[in-house]
Formats: sequence, C-alpha cells, structure tokens
Amino acid sequence: MAQAGNSELVDSFEQFFRNYYDNEIKQLAQRYPNEQRSLHVDWQDLYRFEPDLADDFIAQPEQLQRYAEEALRLYDLPIDVSLGQAHVRIRNLPETESPEIREIRAPDMNSLVQVHGIVRKATDVRPKIEEAAFECQLCGTLTRVPQSSGDFQEPHECQGCERQGPFRINFDQSEFVDSQKLRIQESPEGLRGGETPQSLDVHIEDDITGEVTPGDHVSATGVLRLEQQGDNQDKSPVFDFYMEGMSVDIDEEQFEDMDITDEDKKAIYEISNDDDVYEQMIASIAPSIYGYEQEKLAMILQLFSGVTKQLPEGSRIRGDLHMLLIGDPGTGKSQMLGYIQNIAPRSVYTSGKGSSSAGLTAAAVRDDFGDGQQWTLEAGALVLADQGIAAVDELDKMRSEDRSAMHEALEQQKISVSKAGINATLKSRCSLLGAANPKYGRFDQYEPIGEQIDLEPALISRFDLIFTVTDQPDEEKDRNLAEHILTTNYAGELTTQQEEMTSLEVSDDEIDEVTEQVDPEIDAELLRKYIAYAKQNCHPRMTDEAQATIRDFYVDLRSKGTDEDAAVPVTARKLEALVRLAEASARVRLSDTVEQSDAEQSVEIVRSCLQDIGVDPETGEFDADIVEAGTSKSQRDRIKNLKGLISDIEEEYDDGAPVDIVLERAEEVGMDQSKAEHEIDKLKQKGEVYEPSTDTLRTT
Repeated sequence: MAQAGNSELVDSFEQFFRNYYDNEIKQLAQRYPNEQRSLHVDWQDLYRFEPDLADDFIAQPEQLQRYAEEALRLYDLPIDVSLGQAHVRIRNLPETESPEIREIRAPDMNSLVQVHGIVRKATDVRPKIEEAAFECQLCGTLTRVPQSSGDFQEPHECQGCERQGPFRINFDQSEFVDSQKLRIQESPEGLRGGETPQSLDVHIEDDITGEVTPGDHVSATGVLRLEQQGDNQDKSPVFDFYMEGMSVDIDEEQFEDMDITDEDKKAIYEISNDDDVYEQMIASIAPSIYGYEQEKLAMILQLFSGVTKQLPEGSRIRGDLHMLLIGDPGTGKSQMLGYIQNIAPRSVYTSGKGSSSAGLTAAAVRDDFGDGQQWTLEAGALVLADQGIAAVDELDKMRSEDRSAMHEALEQQKISVSKAGINATLKSRCSLLGAANPKYGRFDQYEPIGEQIDLEPALISRFDLIFTVTDQPDEEKDRNLAEHILTTNYAGELTTQQEEMTSLEVSDDEIDEVTEQVDPEIDAELLRKYIAYAKQNCHPRMTDEAQATIRDFYVDLRSKGTDEDAAVPVTARKLEALVRLAEASARVRLSDTVEQSDAEQSVEIVRSCLQDIGVDPETGEFDADIVEAGTSKSQRDRIKNLKGLISDIEEEYDDGAPVDIVLERAEEVGMDQSKAEHEIDKLKQKGEVYEPSTDTLRTT
C-alpha cells in the first residue's frame, strides 16, 4: 500500500510540474547537465497546487524531495535527455517556517526551514566524494561504498578474494560532487539592545556552491540536521545544529524584516506632506540632547542618503554621506551616535579603542570551520553595515594604521583584502558616522581648528560633512540646557517610580505631561520604517534650478582661488557632497525631484561646515588644503619662506644660522615670532632643518 502511496505522490508531483513548471523543465533539459542542474520550485506554487503536499514537504523534506526528483526523471520531454542527477530545490517558504537563527529549537530537527542572514564566512568550493570505488591491490576487484556525511567509510573485505585490503581509491570510477560550507549570521537589523548575533553553518552541494561571498545578505532554505559536539574519544551529549542547504538566494530586498503595513504607509505620506517635516524629523533625533539642530538635520539626511548612481560604463557614484563630529568632551556626541544606530534600519556600532583594522574590514581566520586547514574570510564591521550606517565612536583613539583601513571603504565603498593567500573584494556600501575629540582633549580657541584635528588629512577629506561641537559657556543656552536635562531625568524618574515602586501613586497624566517634552515627535519605529520606505521607493532627480544653485555656489567659492597666491578654497569632492545632501533632502519629503529649496538647504549646511573648519585663520579665506592636505596655504608659504631665510643666513655665518637672527629676520618679513618658532620646530621634526650646535640651524 505504501508503494501505491509513493507512486501517487510521484504522480502528484508530475501533475504539479506539468501545470506550473513545464517551460522551466524544458529549459533545464536543454541546458542539462553543464549549465544548469537544478529546478527551483517556489513553495507557494506547490501550496496553491495542493496544500497537503506542501505541508508534507516541510515535515518530511528528504522523502518528498526524492519523490519530486523521481517525478522529474519520469517527466516526458520532447528531447531525449535523462535528468538522472537533476535536483529539485524548494525556496520561498512561508513566514511561519522562517525562524530567526536564535529561535531554532530541537523540534525543528529534520524539518525544512528558511533562515535570513548575512554570510560571515564561506569556505572554498571543494570536491566531496559521494560514492567511493575501492580497487583491491591484490586481485583488482572494484568495491563501491556509498559515503554518508560522517566519517570516511572503507570496505571491510574485498568481494573478490575476501582479503582485508590493501585498497586503493579509483578516482575515475568514484563519484564526486562540489561542496561548500557557509556560516550565516543574523542580520544586524534584527538585533536590538546589544544581543550577540548567533550563527548557523550551512552545507551546500553541487550547482549552488560558489555563488555567495562574505557580506552578502541571503535566504537559505534547507533541512536542519544535528552533529555531535566533542571528538571521537570524548563525545558529548550536546549536539549542534547545521543545515543541509537546498537553496541559497541573495536577498536584493534591502531591509527584509521591515513589515511596512498600509497604515504605516499612510502615516508616512502624511508626515512627508507636512510643511514642517524637517523640524519634526530633527525633533525625533535624540530628543534627550538639547540643541544641535544643524547636526541633527545632517544626521537625518545621512540616514536617508543620496541616490547611488550606476553609470552606463559600469562605474558607480556613491550616494552615501559620511559625516564626522569633532567636539569637546561631554557634548553628547556618543549619545547621538547611539540614537542613530537605533533608528537606522541597518546599523553597526563600534568604538575606536576596541576596533582593529581587521575588525573593521575583514579578518582572515583559520579555525574549526571547514576542515580547519584552510583560511576563511570573516566579514568586519564595515562589511556587516553594507547598505546601512556604520557608527564609529572615538575615531581619534584608534591606531592610525587601523584608521587607514577605512579610506577605501569610504570612497570606493568596497574593501579589498589580500591576506593569507586570499585576494577578495567585499562590498561595504555604508555611510560612516564618526565621532572624535580634538587633539588636546578639547578645542583651544587660539589655535586654528584644522590643526587641532588629529586625524590624517586623507581620511578627513573623505567626509562630506565635518561638524565641530565646541562647549562655550553662554548663560541663556546653559539655562535651557540645564532645564532640558533635568526634565529628561525627571521624566525617567517618574516612569521608574511607576514601574518599580507601586506603593507611590504616580498618575499616567503626570507622566504624559512631562514625557511630552522629551518624546520624539515621530515614533522611532515609524521613523525606521519611513527611512526604509524612502530608500527603497524614492530616487529623486535634479531640477535645473537646483543644479544652478549648487553650481553657482561651487563656482563662486572656487573663483576666490584664481589669484596666483590664493589658496584653493574647495575641491570637487564638496560638489558631490552638495548633490548627495540635496538628494537626501528630497527623499525626506518622498519627492521625485530635487527642488531649489533642497539645494539651498544643502548649500547652507556645507557653508556652515566650511565656516567651522575650512577657513584659514590668518587670511579669513576658505582653504581646502586645511582639510585635504593638513596644512593651509599660508602655512606652507611660511615654511617655504622660512627655509629660504635660514639658507640665506647660513651663507653669511660659518657655523650655521643663529636662531635669534633667523627670528629677527622673520619678524622683518612680517612673521610673528611665536609662529616662526612653531614652524622651525615643525621643520626640525620633518628633518628638513637640523641644529649642528646649540641655537644654530642648518638646512639639510
């Protein structure tokens, strides 16, 4: 009877294929076996055809896959091809069968599940023996032994001469299949509140190997299996899950766990049509921190980001905005970073001291993964933040060689790795939000800000926006700040009392009244959905007026650098930053076009940033080199003049140029004595000037 049942199941599958997958099977037959060896079946189609069959497939995947493949073999094809080794691969399971990796439990064993996550490691593709043909070296008889997933099995005795070997594997007669192991980790957007992400190993075979690289977001469908922990001598009663992968698909969908309902969409459109949409957004970012309207607006624009363009010749222009906050201690930078990390649909947070270059980019690891003999790449923070935001706090506390790992990730948005014989390029299409303290802990108002930023010019120039946050006493501002902080704390105290001390009567009205002042205007969850929705559905283009506004601002700024001895005020990088900011500004309104008002807003932000950091304090002019090269034009000229002075005086004196005469002459040329001393020290550090004897200088 069971046999009849089996043939019925095979017939059902055959009928299903005929109704739904006729063209696909004919295409498979034409391309089999070299180009294609699998038929991918959507579970939803099977459910529409016969719900019971679809449910059985989840409960008993192995048997039903065998029947489905049998049905594929028996399928009558117009051409004479045997689909003997073709696979049927199920994908797109229902939500109920897609647990989070951390939710997988013992009852899920041997059933079909689908997990979403990010590929953290992948081994190389290696051949695995499925059926080994052993040749007896005495009489030459072949013995075939099928290999299961456990240990390698050898025959006990020769079937011809009945001796126990020796045997040799005949590779021509054995059957091999490609195999690969992936380690899939939970996506960062599914983790809230600092949980450690969990991972699942997936074993895949044959034609689906070699398709994904570390950093890809994937959906893997397969059967959950158990393997025993411990080694052969010391076996443990505890088992580990792994998955025998049936299909692995790269998720194009950016934020797979965002369920945006129609109600959400309605709320999103309502907010986007408000006149004060930007004010509402600003009030929703870190409401517990007082002030910083400009910085908060820039963070909103960074969350929405510009449009990434793919050009016809294959290159791409990044749309992600990078932003750096440099400020005095205690100005709430880290809090803002933490808040942004909470709101961004996908984000990774890391702090300077605890991050190495390998942890940011990718590490080559040799471990128990695979057969333990090979190196695998493990994706770092900037790769895990792909298509989201990477928040890096305490940038200035990192070692400079670790920071240099970020250069390529910021501009090219990819990370090239050459370690342990692995050459690979991983994607890191993320926005970077950095925070750092000035060189001496806090800003010194008598020194140019450019010199107080202790980061490499090459790194700083890749940031679209750099904000300086200074902490200057100001009575009115301080009073407002104090009130704000006290109200925030009071609201927290009331809520805690209501939860923890039930004997005290704390009315809800009282709490609502106080928390209203520190509540975000737009609920954080809705804001996350808003951002995800805008990034997926809104790709604005520029109007002529917006282009003209940005062009005029840029050309006008550059024109100040046309004199012979003037500094270059701003570079083309800023022009791209202006475009990205304007596009993000349009995205906030869910608009399809970038209007002039968006362009004006982006010009305003860039101007205020340049005003903070890009102005040469000596000339009062904009100077791009302060950021791009680390020394302003006037400083370079001064160093050049000073070097000339020293070499002139050197010729007059035999022992070298006396320092006091150098300072005198410098003053005659109009150089401040303290500045001249500062520059002489710099020249000494660089080795361009040395002291042959006390208080005399020579050029090298």
